[in-house]
Amino acid sequence: MAFEEEEKIFDDFLRTRGLKHSEQRRDILKTFLETEKHLKADELDELVKKVNPSIGRSTVYRTLKLFRESGLCRELKLDDGTSRYEHLYGHEHHDHLICKSCGNLHEVYDHEIEKLQENLAKKHGFNITSHKLVMYGICSKCGN
Repeated sequence: MAFEEEEKIFDDFLRTRGLKHSEQRRDILKTFLETEKHLKADELDELVKKVNPSIGRSTVYRTLKLFRESGLCRELKLDDGTSRYEHLYGHEHHDHLICKSCGNLHEVYDHEIEKLQENLAKKHGFNITSHKLVMYGICSKCGN
């Protein structure tokens, strides 16, 4: 896969911060972007180790923070105290269904929900700058 746009965004962001786009950061970015799931930081660390075993855990964690700050990813802080990271740049807004039994995350794209939220904000004279909808329950695999 080609990630030229994301790499340019990240490179520009690092330059504004006076940081270098090192080979290690490039490996972490490529690994993150090639993984289409909601990753915990330690899961990304394990994947990165397969690509470049010399990259330390702290480098992965610091780089994830830079991804967030640059707008390339979003951190989902879940009720169980864990965080998961997902691609943000170039992805349509979506919400999440999370199984409280197995932890499975399911992305939900629903324009009716978005319209309802917009109407609710308008009704109350509120300007939405961002939002997230996370619904917890039991998935069909674990269900009763």
